[in-house]
Amino acid sequence: MYDRMPTLSKKQMTMIHDSSMDILNSVGVAFNEAESLKIFKQNGFKVDGKTVFFREKDVSKALDTAPSHFKITARNPAKSVEVGGKDFVFAPGYGAPFVISLEGDKRSATMADYDNFCKLVQSSRYIDMNGFMMVEPSDVPPATSHLDMILSNILLCDKPFMGSPVSKKCAGDCIEMAGIVWGGRDKIKEMPVTVSLINSLSPLQFAEEMAGSLIEFVRNGQACIVASLTMAGASGPVSPAGVLVLQNAEILAGLTLAQLVRPGAPIIYGSTSAPMDMRTGGLSIGAPELSMIASHTAQIARFYNLPSRSGGSLTDANLSDAQAGVQSAMALITAVRNGINYILHACGILSAYMAMSYEKFFIDEEVCGLVRKLIEPIEITTESVGLQTIKEIGIGGNYLAHPSTYELCRTAYFLPDLLKVQSYDVWRQEGAKRIDAVASDMLNKRLAGYEKPDIDPQIESDLSEYVILCKNG
Repeated sequence: MYDRMPTLSKKQMTMIHDSSMDILNSVGVAFNEAESLKIFKQNGFKVDGKTVFFREKDVSKALDTAPSHFKITARNPAKSVEVGGKDFVFAPGYGAPFVISLEGDKRSATMADYDNFCKLVQSSRYIDMNGFMMVEPSDVPPATSHLDMILSNILLCDKPFMGSPVSKKCAGDCIEMAGIVWGGRDKIKEMPVTVSLINSLSPLQFAEEMAGSLIEFVRNGQACIVASLTMAGASGPVSPAGVLVLQNAEILAGLTLAQLVRPGAPIIYGSTSAPMDMRTGGLSIGAPELSMIASHTAQIARFYNLPSRSGGSLTDANLSDAQAGVQSAMALITAVRNGINYILHACGILSAYMAMSYEKFFIDEEVCGLVRKLIEPIEITTESVGLQTIKEIGIGGNYLAHPSTYELCRTAYFLPDLLKVQSYDVWRQEGAKRIDAVASDMLNKRLAGYEKPDIDPQIESDLSEYVILCKNG
């Protein structure tokens, strides 16, 4: 298959691997969590204080047990998803503390916003999974907000959902609540029902919360993304090649810990590394280098026979404008075409992860549909070619009234909800609205048409009771 995106040679891939192993063996990675250090020591790793040193044979052993493909089971089994190989997943934005309006006004996100995004994911034709922290709600206590978010995830959406890696305690709560839904913790140990985002702390560290959450999730059979967000020029080398090596070392260190805890634990190799804007000092997730790194991340993951993760519709823009469209489409299309398996931030993100936008959610969602259509193969068969029809209509004929056109006109092509094909005059007559304004009009209609998925009343009651008990201490 021909593609102009650069492909790493075997020599280059080996250089990245060997350089990462050199770092892991000579510099090591700091794990700021007591149990993780104990696990490494018990398995014969050299540990100096909080720094763990890795031998290549130990990393290779971990890679041998990590699966290349796995399923995440949904509350509604028909909505379960596959991750790895040719299978990929779209998930919404993650971690935004603010919401930006159509007019560009920024406000703190609330639990009502969180619930709305759960409903939008549930009713989406293109988003496969719910997130964990689409927004960070400011109107619930931070210490227990994960309980409210997980409860909304489970009750308002029957697609698979992301877990709560904020701390080991929060991860444990997530496991308990998933156990209530699926009939006990033991039932989910062999059946991943969540995937959680475990970020390294560049350069070459894992925070206590992340390492602890990783241990808790994989011990209980749940999938994790081990990811690096290296800020090139700040928390990592300025060169993209150096970023690939550094993030690879961090990810392999986290993956090795996961396989020590539970051999066969499903791990996704993840990155959203991007450059620092040298003019402002800020992270630039709309830069082409982010997509370049994502493309190479997918290749490195395949080198290790692992599923991969990158960001999706990412932008530095503060409004759903042309900049947001250009940057988001570039990142999303690159991720899909280059074989990323788990695409987080597929819709809604503005302002370099700092905000979600309802309008951008709808726009990005439609682009997700477009990209899915883009990669569909054109069926070349005797029936699809329709040679007899072409001969029958002949030179200068018209296909519009032919029965084959009537039969296929509603299914042959992608039918967009937002991207209109209309004349200038019709556009003016209908209010001359920009695409973000059209998207804004869709919100109330979509939420009004939302239907809460069925759930056993006893399970809902048990979940609510668990949340109340946890909040009351």
